[in-house]
Order: sequence, then structure tokens, then C-alpha cells
Amino acid sequence: MLLVDSALARRAAEGTAPIRVGMIGAGFMASGVALQIATAHAKTMRLVTIANRTVEKAATAYEQAGQPGAALCDSPAALARAIEAGRPAITQDPMLVATSPHVDVLLEVTGAVEDALAPVLAAIAHGKHVALMNPELDGTVGPILKAKADAAGVVFTNVEGDQPGVEMNLFRFVKGVGVRPVLCGNIKGLQDPYRNPTTQAGFAKQWGQNPHMVTSFADGTKISFEQAIVANATGMSVARRGMMGYTVAPGTPIQEAAKLWDPAMLIDGPGIVDYVVGATPGPGVFVLGTIEHPRQRHYLNLYKLGEGPIYCFYTPYHLCHFEVPTTIARAALFHDAAIAPIAGPLVEVVTLAKRDIAAGEEIDALGGYTVYGEAETAAVAAAGDLLPIGVAVGARATRAIPKDTVLTYADVTLPEGRLVDRLRAEQAAMFGLSRAAA
Repeated sequence: MLLVDSALARRAAEGTAPIRVGMIGAGFMASGVALQIATAHAKTMRLVTIANRTVEKAATAYEQAGQPGAALCDSPAALARAIEAGRPAITQDPMLVATSPHVDVLLEVTGAVEDALAPVLAAIAHGKHVALMNPELDGTVGPILKAKADAAGVVFTNVEGDQPGVEMNLFRFVKGVGVRPVLCGNIKGLQDPYRNPTTQAGFAKQWGQNPHMVTSFADGTKISFEQAIVANATGMSVARRGMMGYTVAPGTPIQEAAKLWDPAMLIDGPGIVDYVVGATPGPGVFVLGTIEHPRQRHYLNLYKLGEGPIYCFYTPYHLCHFEVPTTIARAALFHDAAIAPIAGPLVEVVTLAKRDIAAGEEIDALGGYTVYGEAETAAVAAAGDLLPIGVAVGARATRAIPKDTVLTYADVTLPEGRLVDRLRAEQAAMFGLSRAAA
């Protein structure tokens, strides 16, 4: 967003107080965000505090960003003193960050659902913009959180850098030049629903990442969440459960891979979200669009986009933590979301058994050993009482469930007293998607 750099430069020149960011999470991506804010945005943005269960990791994130000596804070007063003194602040309590008057924007980077909800809701209630590097949370209860943020007059957004935010920027560009987007796509290098933390341990160790998170990338759960929130932000849907997910020969240009989608399927209807495995440039994103005016088609052909009726636009990379500060600035300075639901859920991520699950067995973490997620229309999910994978963690199977079965609410007993289940019920009632069993 080219307005952002000028706005930030103007603030730096004027000596305006920096945007104050509080972050929840101190993992691989979160530590990258801390580094980016400290090195590229030091004059206009300040990461004032990090909350993490393991505070040593929060301290390390600051140290790696060149900010050693973080103060450990266990109360609002202690946090306030540290921030006012200009000292990095760390805490185990995310609610301190969410409710602090010294935080302008809350950045949630855990990938958790239930554990992330209370601080996100508290931040909204305390008048803070909320940026998520957490498509799992957004894909589970994003529409109701967006409604609450709207009522509070704050921005609720996922981030640029992650593929959904990059896709949304490209979607807005394509729409802005008068081409109608008909597909928003993600380019993947691997898709295998049966991967698990053991198979992905080597890759995770090589890059210093969490094996469960890496597994979520490989088994399709992460891309299902990512494309679900793109659908919810654009009004698009999916062509079928799990999306089409075409695989092409490694190195196939995305312009060629785009020809796999039938134009007739794309041109009629609201458009779809999807992905392709093996195309280049990976791991980029793409948007397919169409335009009816014959003269405009002539120009697009001149500009090397082909004869149509489908035209392929792409961004050859997504730069994850490098782009997150831009999202923060858009929210704080322009009240603009990088990507957020436009209404109720249109696409959900439902739960499938990764292997046979025994009666009484507990469903483990996302990117784990027991289940994987696939994108499905919200209407089908509601009608079939299908279990969203965002609420599946911690549930116990009520019966033996064969491999690749799509789970329903009747197949599990949910943990009691969870905030996510209450919000899911509120979201369903608000947008007319009440469960079939209700």
C-alpha cells in the first residue's frame, strides 16, 4: 500500500509518537515481526510488549531484535511503568497486553483459537485495533469478531504477508482496474493430508519452526483456513469440498496452470477460492479475472495477458513478517483492514480423520496426528452439522471414526465451558447458519 510509506515518513519527519503495538505470541513468525518493527519501522512504530506463556521466548524475541533487558511484568502497573520508561516489556498474561491503555494495536500471532479469543475480545472492548497473524481464529469466528469490532469502532484484520492478505491486495488491484475477479488462488509446493509432526520434524528443525505448524501447511489445514478467510472477505465460495486443488508438473508457469479451470465454471457465479500445487512462482498467489468489453480485451492482449476470457494476475511472493507492519499502519492510520469478513461465513474449514480414530480418543492439535481440515461451504457445513476443525481440538470421539470421514458434532463430545463454542453459537444465530441439530 503506497499510501502507508508516505504517511509513516511524514509522521517520522514530524516526530509524531509511534504506533504502539502489543503482541501475543513469540514463535518463529512473531520474532520476525519484532525484528521487522525494530529495524525497518523504529521511528514510527514501537513493539511495547510481548505476551507469551514461556516468557523466555518473549525475551529472546526482543534480544534478537536488538532490544535486550526486557522487564518481566505481572500487573497493569508494572507493564505501564516499563512502557512509559521505554523498556521492552514481557508478560505471561495476554490480558495485560489486551487491556493496556499503552497499546494501540493488538497483534495476535499464536495460531491458537480458544486461547486467543479472550484477549482479542478484550482488546476490541478496550478500543484497540486487532490484527491477526492467525487464519485459524479468523476462519472459525472471524465474522462475529468483525461484527464486534465494527460495533466498537475499531479495525479487525488479518495481515499482509500471509497469503490471504497478499491475495486480498491483488484482488483489490484487479477489481480496481476494472477486471472482475473470478478466482483467488494460492500456489503450494506440497499437499498431503496424511503428513504429521513426525514426518515434518526434519523440515521444522531446519528452519526453526514448530512441527505442528509445518504439518498444518503440509496437510492442507492451513491453506483451507487461508482460502476460507479470502472467501469470507470477497464473497466467493469453493467449487467443491477441499477445493479443486490441481497439481501440475513442477515449474509450470501459473499462467499455464490457470487454464485448468473451466472458464464457464468461473464466469457464472460469485467466484471461487482455490489453490494449485507445483506451479511457479511459488509460494506466490494469483487472481483470475474476466472483462466483457471487447476493446479492453484487446488492450489486455496487447499487454501480454492473452486473449481471454480469463486473465491471470499474480504476485510472485509473500513476505510474511516483513509486511505485517504495513497492516498495522493501515489499521492505525487509515482505519483500513488488509483482509476481513464482509458479512457472515461463506466458507468453513471442516474436520476429517487423518487416520482411524478410536472411540473415546481425544483430537489433538491442528497440524497433528488425528485430523486435517478441508474448505466447505458454510451452508453445507451447517446443514450437515459438520464439525469445524477450529473447535475440534480437545474433543473426544463418541464412536470409532474411519480414516477420511468428515466429522459431525454428533461424532464428538466437546470440552465444557469454552468461549469458542459460545461465539460459534452467537455467530450462527447472527448470520442464520444455526446448526442442523440445534
